[in-house]
Amino acid sequence: MMAYENANYRPNKKSRAILDRAWAHVRQVPYKVTARWLFYRLLQDGVYSAKEDYKARFLPLLSRARHNGYGGWKPNTLADDSRERFVRGVGFESVDTWASAIKRRGISCNLDKWTGQRYYVQILFEASAMASQFKHYTRHITLVPFGGMPSIPFKWEIAQGIEEASRFYSLDVKILYFGDYDPAGLVIPETSIADIQKWCGVDFDVVRVGLNEGDGERYGMPENPDKPGTFQWEGLSDLDARGMIQGAVERYVDLDVMAALEDRERDAADDLARYLAAWK
Repeated sequence: MMAYENANYRPNKKSRAILDRAWAHVRQVPYKVTARWLFYRLLQDGVYSAKEDYKARFLPLLSRARHNGYGGWKPNTLADDSRERFVRGVGFESVDTWASAIKRRGISCNLDKWTGQRYYVQILFEASAMASQFKHYTRHITLVPFGGMPSIPFKWEIAQGIEEASRFYSLDVKILYFGDYDPAGLVIPETSIADIQKWCGVDFDVVRVGLNEGDGERYGMPENPDKPGTFQWEGLSDLDARGMIQGAVERYVDLDVMAALEDRERDAADDLARYLAAWK
């Protein structure tokens, strides 16, 4: 028995069925999911029928299960993502510059993944709760979760980050945006990106990958029960979300070039490790 498992916690039959169904969804994906994502899966399954059920019924049940260690649930089973940029893909400009830093940092080789690319790409997305999903299905791309309407300082930080990257790499910038299909999901990127463009000293293109008009029906998504005709990103199945994310990335990022850089990193680190092992 786990140290925090409470044998006296015995949910009723209906609650057990809900927890078991939720656990099955957790086990189906290779990354940590959030409570909100789980709720949308259960909403699609017909377990819940109203958005109010999220706070009124679902969260209390899930909280009790995690607190009591019921059926494999643990306090850290679910992700708790906060609003922050996940800067990735940066590194040394060459193997030589990496080698000169070995004396200070030890054996590792991290080359800049934007070398040899046509575009510099960042991903902006509305649902900060799904950061784990975007991390899992992308590599080396800076991720910027909005988490709703971003603050002025956060938008300024994004603008400066885009400008610095564009000037450093001398590449055209593509911003891939993912958000909800509802009034807020359409207004948030429009107003926020307008501010970012105003404060950024370089031009960049924005591609709204989804959700767009028709995506809800195309992917068989459940409507927001409180706002018919609108759809939340969390309502997208993991398979469809992966296809949308990776498909957009592959249009603008040469993944073979990035893979070749990873091979160079491993080869360089292995060569140095062998050299140091033989050097006495």
